[in-house]
Amino acid sequence: MANVIAVIWDFDKTLVSEYMQTPIFEDNGVDGSEFWREVDSFAEDIKKTGVRVNADTCYLNFLIKYAQDGRFKDLSNAKLREYGKRLRFYNGVPEIFDNIKNVVANEPKYQEYGIKVEHYIVSTGTAETIRGSVVNDYVEDIWGCELLESTNAEGKPVISEIICALDNTSKTRALFEINKGVGKQDGVDVNSTLAEEYRRVKFRNMIYIADGPSDIPAFSVVNKNGGSTFAIYPKGNITAFNQVEKMRHDGRINMYAEADYSEGTTAYMWICNKVREYADRIYLEEKEHIGKQVSAAPKHLD
Repeated sequence: MANVIAVIWDFDKTLVSEYMQTPIFEDNGVDGSEFWREVDSFAEDIKKTGVRVNADTCYLNFLIKYAQDGRFKDLSNAKLREYGKRLRFYNGVPEIFDNIKNVVANEPKYQEYGIKVEHYIVSTGTAETIRGSVVNDYVEDIWGCELLESTNAEGKPVISEIICALDNTSKTRALFEINKGVGKQDGVDVNSTLAEEYRRVKFRNMIYIADGPSDIPAFSVVNKNGGSTFAIYPKGNITAFNQVEKMRHDGRINMYAEADYSEGTTAYMWICNKVREYADRIYLEEKEHIGKQVSAAPKHLD
């Protein structure tokens, strides 16, 4: 069984300093604050009618609406990937992805037991935008919202339908897919009954990194099953600082730090140290397990 350490990242405000829709707003002269107010107002109005609304993914309908009426000109999946190239990442990204892997890859004793690090992104944003960004080449897999296209009056592809909407609760499904090795192990899906020893990535070998209370369901699943949780806040943002401090105080997360992944920062050192801690534990467990399987060599009798 693979000895995989999974570092699982949220995206918006965790790896990038803004929402991934910002370049779309900039290109089309749309006030981002007004867009989000419209989304929130719509969700609140629907709630008042007694109908349940998924506030996390309601924005997808507005992306499609704006694309269809031309306010977001020619917004296709290919265009979403192009916007991904323009995202502004926090310091230290993407370098930290390789640096974390090297904590394990550069230590021969870990290689003896096939210990390795994999990165995953689990986001309520659009998966195509993440795939177009600089981090795509560093991650094993991406979970996000997926959109289909139709052809507009000018014969150009434009986003038109939601085929996968990932919200902050369904993010936990992604964690179980990583845990069980869905897509990595033949015949395994998220609902498969699978004994713990056959699960590809044990929860206690997971580190979940995100920015706030909306990720509490995922934080809870990882914490409950023995993994580690880490929160990020933007430099100088006292509101965000107080928010993550409350989460730490309430036992929602293990640790938090300012959003800077450069070498020597708290975030960099904590994550790398946690990976090393996991690798040491796996190494010792494997060594002990093999030791128990080896019987004493036969000796000559007197």
